[in-house]
Amino acid sequence: MVLRTCAMWILLLVALAFIYFFRWKQRRLILPNLIDKYVLITGCDSGFGNVAAKQLDKRGMNVLAACLTQKGAENLKKETSSRLKTVILDVTDSQSVNDTAAWVASIVGDKGLWGLVNNAGISTPCAPNEWLTKEDFSKILNVNLLGIIDVTLKTLPLIRKARGRVVNVASIAGRSTICGGGYCMSKYGVESFSDGLRHEMKSFGVKICIIEPGFFLTQVTDAKLLKESATKAWAQASDEIRRSYGQQYYEKYCKIVDLMVSTSSRKLSRVSDAMEHALTAVHPKTRYSAGWDAKLIYIPLSYLPTIITDFLFASIYPKPAKIG
Repeated sequence: MVLRTCAMWILLLVALAFIYFFRWKQRRLILPNLIDKYVLITGCDSGFGNVAAKQLDKRGMNVLAACLTQKGAENLKKETSSRLKTVILDVTDSQSVNDTAAWVASIVGDKGLWGLVNNAGISTPCAPNEWLTKEDFSKILNVNLLGIIDVTLKTLPLIRKARGRVVNVASIAGRSTICGGGYCMSKYGVESFSDGLRHEMKSFGVKICIIEPGFFLTQVTDAKLLKESATKAWAQASDEIRRSYGQQYYEKYCKIVDLMVSTSSRKLSRVSDAMEHALTAVHPKTRYSAGWDAKLIYIPLSYLPTIITDFLFASIYPKPAKIG
């Protein structure tokens, strides 16, 4: 009996090892003729988009880098080949999105657009929900969610023509709500939009991939900007809100921001590598968890029962001065 049990476990382990090896081999297969493919990346002024644009340019791909500012575009051109082209894009401005889509179409022609990397995003205004206004939520949603939707819908015919890829940058904040404000809900929205689009595009041969980074040192995790946003929201809050939460709540909130940001990784290539694989692999993943904090903390946290995650977050969050 014992021998049979041992044999069963050995067979199971062998089967799992074979499956893992097979999937590993599949993931390593890279598409041919990358130099013939065009990729549009948004948010290339800095951060993940900037690193990805340089990385894909070195791979020989035709990178169309969308920057918010002229300075960002000029700086990127200085560090890349003449093959890379830039365009100024404000994802919250539909006319700017239309113009960019037309510009892309004029370049890619009948080949279509192989890849779209929706990377542009912001994290402020960010503060406890009750300190914020409707406009504060709208500002983030317009960039992080509605901007992604607009750019995707305007370029999707070109992507279908190439039977290409859409790579959407979500976040671990789209799996676990780690802060108040519009950031987390925008990333949950990116997850949902990506899932729906993946179902619809499967028959067209278009693959949709989601990148879920943990904490990395970019403008999104700039402690100074995040604390300035919280300070502004606290200063504009009503007297009743300020009495209820208390000065200590605000001060501890700022300390928590410093603590979370202090764990941020400087290795932005972990995210750009995921973007590259999603665009160049024969069999890309549906979801990429980038960063050890994403893999070992936040993604597993999202699978725990709500009662446990609520307890964990309650132990971290500051306590208000007045309850009830």
